[in-house]
Amino acid sequence: MPDPALTPAAGPVTLSGVAASPGTGIGPAFVLIPPNLSFETLTGQDPAAERARLDAALSESRTDLHGVREGARARLGDDAAAIFDAHLLLLDDPELGAAIQETLTGGANAEAAVHGAFGAFIGMFESLDDPYLRERAADLRDLRARVLSHLLGRPLASLGELREPAIVVAHDLTPSDTAGLDPALVRGVVTAVGGRTSHSAIMARGLGLPAVVGVGEAALAGLTRGTPLIVNGDAGTVTVHPDAAALSAAQAAQAAAQAERDRLDALKDREGRTADGLRVELAANIGAPAEVPGALSAGAEGVGLYRTEFLFLGRGDLPGEDEQYRAYRAVLEGMGGRPVIIRTLDIGGDKALPALGLPHEENPFLGFRAIRLCLARPDLFRVQLRALLRASVHGQLRVMFPMIATVQEFLEARAHLDAARAELTAEGVPVATDIPVGMMVEIPAAAALSEQFARHADFFSVGSNDLIGYAMAADRMNERVANLYQPLNPAVLTLIALTCQGAARHGKWVGVCGEMAGDPLALPLLVGLGVTELSMSAPALLPRREQVLNLNAAQARELAAHALTLSHAAEVEAAVRAAYPDLTPTPTDG
Repeated sequence: MPDPALTPAAGPVTLSGVAASPGTGIGPAFVLIPPNLSFETLTGQDPAAERARLDAALSESRTDLHGVREGARARLGDDAAAIFDAHLLLLDDPELGAAIQETLTGGANAEAAVHGAFGAFIGMFESLDDPYLRERAADLRDLRARVLSHLLGRPLASLGELREPAIVVAHDLTPSDTAGLDPALVRGVVTAVGGRTSHSAIMARGLGLPAVVGVGEAALAGLTRGTPLIVNGDAGTVTVHPDAAALSAAQAAQAAAQAERDRLDALKDREGRTADGLRVELAANIGAPAEVPGALSAGAEGVGLYRTEFLFLGRGDLPGEDEQYRAYRAVLEGMGGRPVIIRTLDIGGDKALPALGLPHEENPFLGFRAIRLCLARPDLFRVQLRALLRASVHGQLRVMFPMIATVQEFLEARAHLDAARAELTAEGVPVATDIPVGMMVEIPAAAALSEQFARHADFFSVGSNDLIGYAMAADRMNERVANLYQPLNPAVLTLIALTCQGAARHGKWVGVCGEMAGDPLALPLLVGLGVTELSMSAPALLPRREQVLNLNAAQARELAAHALTLSHAAEVEAAVRAAYPDLTPTPTDG
């Protein structure tokens, strides 16, 4: 029975959630109703018979996944399709298979064996600190549901039923759900669970759909198909049964947003350069080849950060050299000769990769991760470096090493790159010459010794998210200390200033690729400190390009010098606002 509070007679009701993808969507609800996959746990079953049932379900699941993968590739691109390659690999994961077989051997029915084995893996992911990886548990739940649906003979729900424009409402949207989605018919997305790193949120941002996630099961329980909705992806609200005033306001917001997009779109081909002539390159952060078109449509002058770890996540094995080569080549070719900075693997104990067998660490962000892992596992590192070098002939590649703390680490990493080049040359494989090799400045020690690093590195990219966290000893995901995570703190600005000064002494350049790069309050400070490349999410590029075009670099240098004399972040923010009173604090995810 519908919740009386959500009926037309009750008038407009506003639900709150997480603002996951900006924009305003208006339309009827299309409620995705999952099948009932409950089952009875049985014991004393014939293991051979249950194994045969399981094998049939796995075979049907594989057939499904091959079809879904190709449909996803046609509608949503190679990145969406790659998720199902990972699902296919997971079906054959030996660790998962052994756990299922052990339960079958004990006499359990196939449903119980599948549910339990997948549940253990899901629990492992849900216990991780990293929010992105925590959300990857949804991929495993998606795959488990597919196998169970075949065992139980109950078809999965499908967005393929969507025939008219609507707001999609669901508990969550799995990769399987979105594979059948027609973006032209979706006006917005609302889910009961999830955060900004959930699949639903990432998918919505990638397709430019307004989205609010994490609204809660209870809040959505009364919604039925056809219920009129307004989704405000900027405020994180959903209006149920909007009245005429709410509809008028939403339509006005849509018109204003479109006018603003049109105005900014006229700037996308303008070179990033301040009003007084300083060149500031505006680049995009991406995690997959499928994000290249969105970056280009936003006017990206290059890729300032390609996060290669996304190739490694959510699967039971490691990507081989050829698979990595194809991904890197796709990005380089897609960017059409624009510079592409590809960061080598940045992964560690907080990111569960069964194929690596990494032990749990009490403090993984200060542990065995990123370049430390790669230097200890040259077999893993060399495969990636060979793939990068092979791809280098297809575009303007720049290689970047993450989490460098000592000069020796950088030199050792570069030696591995040189060795990989020598191998390929000996094999007759073409490799580009003069590939710039740089490093992330995320650790305060790297900023403090930037002049020494600049003797060896070709460029620096400040990973502001981690640099702020390490400098302030504050986890921004921990609400009890998040107030200490302060991008505008003079201590953070001093570390960036040291980095720029050290680089300048050796004629090297400095970029920033964290959230700070897309923050309008931080931008004049960064330019004033000497940063000449800013890399951010694609939606932030056009607003920040307009800001750069109107910025006077000489004035920004004066402001930055003044900020370094202040004692706390509030004073810095006040100084920026006094200099640029029209700025609004709307940082975007880098």
